[in-house]
Amino acid sequence: MKHRSGPDDSHQSLFILSTGDRDGIADLVRDQGWQAIAVRRRAGAVQRYLAGDALIALVDIRNVKDPLPLIGPLAPAVEASGGGLIALMDANRLDQVPELTAIGVTHVLSDPVTPDALRAALACAQAMTDRLGGGVAQARRARRIRRGDSLFWHFDPRTRRVRLSEALARTLSLPTEAMNPAALLRRVPRADRAMVAMALRGMIRTGRLASFVHGAPGGGADRMVHHPRISDGVVVGDVEWLAEGHHRDMGARDYLTGLRTRQDAMNWIETHLVKDMTLLSLSISQFDRMNAAYGQVAGDALLGRIARRVERMVDEVTGPGPIVARVAGTEYLVALTGDHAAPERAIFLARRILSAISRPFNAGDHLIRLTARCGIAQSRPGDDALHLMRRAGMALADAKQAGGEGIRILTADHRSRQVDTDQLETDLRLALNRGEIGIVFQPQYPVDQQRIVGVEALARWNHPKYGPLGAGILFATAERSDYMLPLSAHIQEQALRQAANWPAALSSLRLSINVTAADIAQPDFMANLLGMVDRCGFPRARLTVEITESGLIEDIDAATTLLAAMRAEGLAVAIDDFGTGYSSLAYLKSLPLDYLKIDSGLAQDIAGSARDRIIVRGVIHMAKSLGLKVIAEGVETEQQLDLLANEGCDMYQGFLRSPGVSSTELVALVSG
Repeated sequence: MKHRSGPDDSHQSLFILSTGDRDGIADLVRDQGWQAIAVRRRAGAVQRYLAGDALIALVDIRNVKDPLPLIGPLAPAVEASGGGLIALMDANRLDQVPELTAIGVTHVLSDPVTPDALRAALACAQAMTDRLGGGVAQARRARRIRRGDSLFWHFDPRTRRVRLSEALARTLSLPTEAMNPAALLRRVPRADRAMVAMALRGMIRTGRLASFVHGAPGGGADRMVHHPRISDGVVVGDVEWLAEGHHRDMGARDYLTGLRTRQDAMNWIETHLVKDMTLLSLSISQFDRMNAAYGQVAGDALLGRIARRVERMVDEVTGPGPIVARVAGTEYLVALTGDHAAPERAIFLARRILSAISRPFNAGDHLIRLTARCGIAQSRPGDDALHLMRRAGMALADAKQAGGEGIRILTADHRSRQVDTDQLETDLRLALNRGEIGIVFQPQYPVDQQRIVGVEALARWNHPKYGPLGAGILFATAERSDYMLPLSAHIQEQALRQAANWPAALSSLRLSINVTAADIAQPDFMANLLGMVDRCGFPRARLTVEITESGLIEDIDAATTLLAAMRAEGLAVAIDDFGTGYSSLAYLKSLPLDYLKIDSGLAQDIAGSARDRIIVRGVIHMAKSLGLKVIAEGVETEQQLDLLANEGCDMYQGFLRSPGVSSTELVALVSG
């Protein structure tokens, strides 16, 4: 029996890409009661998918020698929409399924296609889409929210006619053909019509664009927000859903996202601080570049979409109770109480939120990728809202500066972190003499073995008032106070002295120390470094000097000379954090290197979309072709490790195996 799709059953539309049998597949799909949106050409296919309301896509790769050009560009768009991707393939090529799933395929359908097999594939893809929406009971609302990126309208000022996208027309029960704006206005709840009419008339009369909000047609708790923008002389209105409950208490809500404001969040925190509380402070990285590329209006709309993802993840992990607020331009706050305030629960939620934000966003016919950082602070006796929020802000500042997964936590055991930055600069000059700057060693492992072969020396500041401060705050303070050179030399010498006194169990380990751009700019840098190594008694043959790529790019010729001289003296040389700046694979051929260290963010992309994997694969293969060993930083999952190993990565470090440890703990790890 055919399934009949209702007016709001967006999951019953299927996007089809077939270069050879578009119409035949479309007919089979329609026989199953699905609406077919079918194209022949891969050029523009992603834009067609994003503009439509289908969540599930089917790509015909029968008789296609290389499926990547067809599937690769479409897979991130399907993932961003929370949909499924079906590959229709030849039955004698099913051995390619693992490769296809690695680039984004979620289901396969083999030729010849029977109605039963097609029905089963569509049902499985639909069930997966429903699960991504939060379960069967919430599937319809979740699909509607996911479809917010494909809800839009066009208004032509010359004809004064408006045309709706298919998804918006279905939502408002209106036709897709051009109409008078009055027809759109009549679908707005009566209480909101005057405000919407005023916004539309003002836009037509002055050309100024302003977002506006109204209730959903037919009532209910949801709200719809319209974000107008100019595109080729036509006004385009991007529409998104605000989740239930956001219409209430709008006086205490942020006008762009519908979240609580900073002041309202502070009031709530002050009221609930009698209980255990943990704050998550989130910041979106490099949002200004996104604004520059797509415009302020698109940026404002994206802030709301980020808010929806944060809210959905909080609701999924904790259920009702926690609050979510927008406290600054691109900063969000989540307040947890009770059992959810435990550190391990807060870190778990932070990881889920950062993962959700990293998934692509649809913006018209574009995909936008963002990253985020998170600082976590637990309440302490005597805290008020301001102090707790400031401590969360300090944890966030540390997370922004540090590498790894982008999360930093201050537990309740730490002293107050209401940090006076001017005082920190003064304290840093005393910290070296007081022995407050400590060293930890992060183990490095071969990708195919469990044994430790080397370590990277990392700095920690054990501040007498604020407790442990990570490298992010430490180096940021040093830069502000023009104290980078003494600090860097101190860290290098402490690491070398400790390593020189390691017991026999660690005698085979390599040691990596970091040098900064300020270090290598000094004319006597190499002589001072070699003198330090020899005084400490650490063997040159076991030492690797890691130089950040940003310190090299400015003067390739000088860097080439310096690195060649260090290698001639028996040191190994690595480029650290490759992938964080404006990386150029081409300049690697000019530099005499031993290792290339892939930045944690780039290494973690190996488990992302097909395009992410292509970029990481290109970096690794280029380095290997130049005879370099490749070390991946920030590896957190077995999946990341397996993929990196398959691409030829030699070594890795990260929380999957071990954080930074003391020399004593390192001995236990190696001996155990």
